[in-house]
Amino acid sequence: MEDAPDLPPVYERVLDVVRQIPHGQVATYGQIAQIVGGCTPRMVGFCLASLARYPEEQRREIPWQRVINAQGKISPRGEGLGALLQRELLEEEGVEFSNADRISFRRFGWLDPYEGEEG
Repeated sequence: MEDAPDLPPVYERVLDVVRQIPHGQVATYGQIAQIVGGCTPRMVGFCLASLARYPEEQRREIPWQRVINAQGKISPRGEGLGALLQRELLEEEGVEFSNADRISFRRFGWLDPYEGEEG
């Protein structure tokens, strides 16, 4: 990506996988980490958080909002504004949340919901 900050190779691999998540579907941090290999779910989160340094038009190319935690929820960030934006973007894609603010992996999961997850 032009004008984007230099990222570690593992971050580039994370972003390549995240770009593959289809519209209206979600994957977990753990699933992305397993696909990428050599990284952890936390590293996936750090990578996606680093997108704030990208120019706006380049951030829009990466569907970061489609990555959620293993409980089917949006992980809180900062003052919560990112979480609200993430929910809004997912709802615009047709993703629905339960009364407990969870997303059904059966309905909206890109991959097997337990693939790569421990426990």
